[in-house]
Amino acid sequence: MYRDRLSLFPDTIALRPARNGVPALHVGGCDLNELAAAFDTPLYLYDQATIDSPVEAYQVALSRHYPGPAGITYAGKAGMNLAMARLMAAHGLVVDCTGVGELHIARAAGVPPAQILLHGVNKSHADLQAGLAHAGTIVVDNLPELARIAQLAHARDAMPALWLRVRPGFAVDTHRFRQTGQHDSKFGMDADECVEAVAFCQRHQLPAAGLHFHQGSHFHKAEEVLPALEMVCALIGRLQRERNWWAQALSPGGGWGIAYHEDDLPHQSIERYVATTAAALAESLSSFSLPLPRLQMEPGRSLVARAGVALYRVGTVKRAGSRRWLLLDGGMADNIRPALYHARYSALPVTDPLGRPPVVPNAWLAGPFCESGDLLIEDLPLPEIEMGELLAVPASGAYQLMMASNYNGALRPALTMLRHGNAQLIQRRETVDDLLLRDVV
Repeated sequence: MYRDRLSLFPDTIALRPARNGVPALHVGGCDLNELAAAFDTPLYLYDQATIDSPVEAYQVALSRHYPGPAGITYAGKAGMNLAMARLMAAHGLVVDCTGVGELHIARAAGVPPAQILLHGVNKSHADLQAGLAHAGTIVVDNLPELARIAQLAHARDAMPALWLRVRPGFAVDTHRFRQTGQHDSKFGMDADECVEAVAFCQRHQLPAAGLHFHQGSHFHKAEEVLPALEMVCALIGRLQRERNWWAQALSPGGGWGIAYHEDDLPHQSIERYVATTAAALAESLSSFSLPLPRLQMEPGRSLVARAGVALYRVGTVKRAGSRRWLLLDGGMADNIRPALYHARYSALPVTDPLGRPPVVPNAWLAGPFCESGDLLIEDLPLPEIEMGELLAVPASGAYQLMMASNYNGALRPALTMLRHGNAQLIQRRETVDDLLLRDVV
């Protein structure tokens, strides 16, 4: 059981004797006990090798299975900071920014405009101004937004490429708060609106260059993308017939899931997801004597989630009724996903993680916050855990810190990047003085 949990951790996970001779978890060649001592807890870790690996897996799968041009867009909402933006840009990925804030991070990281894409369902004037000035691509969500872009474009000599976001009418099997492709979704345009949008771009000489759709995040069966892809390919054919317009690029979004818990194992591979999508696109458009669109995959979670580990220290161990509670120094302020999506995680003790048998009752892991919903992991088999021990939560690299808050005056954790035995601090821990920075009286 515990050994299966090791598969949830980064590629470099290892058990090595600590200074006291007891086996301890290591990631990226670093002892997790020593990292916690150096940087305090809660602490988030990224293993760079476990980011490099899925990037390569997507690149290899695209070159193997898609006969046209292809690329990868990193969905920055999964995890965005200077170090991550630089790493993704160095890999040649486009960095997807939701709004002016993430775009500012990408610019500060030195990401070239050609590798910046602006997204958003209700872009502000500031978002659009920044996108027009600094992005290589803007994904247009709706017709009113397109009209606003046309007004702003009059003052510009050059324009980013515009992709139209399609609402395909199909959502993937995921939590309803993560579904985005259904008919009544707030995201995107239906087929008729997309035809109108292309006509508008032609009239106003705007560079409509591609289509984008997204069905939802954290799905597990590659075949779920096929109905939406069929609808969008039919739309491409309709646009070619009615408007003499052809998509130069097509993004089928992302959202490919990962295993967060041992019960999620085994999980379909990245190659299976890419191969299924690429084959369907090439076959659907094979009857047209026109070049295949650039297939731009948009992974976020599946590039970084498994690379991340959250370290917590146990403060209190107590019983309440039939439950054994392990109360941690972090919880819903740094990981809202269990409360928001009922996301299910696993964990291991950092010290001697495989050598101690589980005890009854199972453990319930919760944080220090004044909410009953501050529940990180439910009903998890764990050994006897003592106050002060460290617990490591795998698959913590996506969304958690991006959705973190200062609830109850919580200080957002430090973040480190691990590689070849070295730990680089890439985001410092907040201080109590940081909580006052926005106050003016």
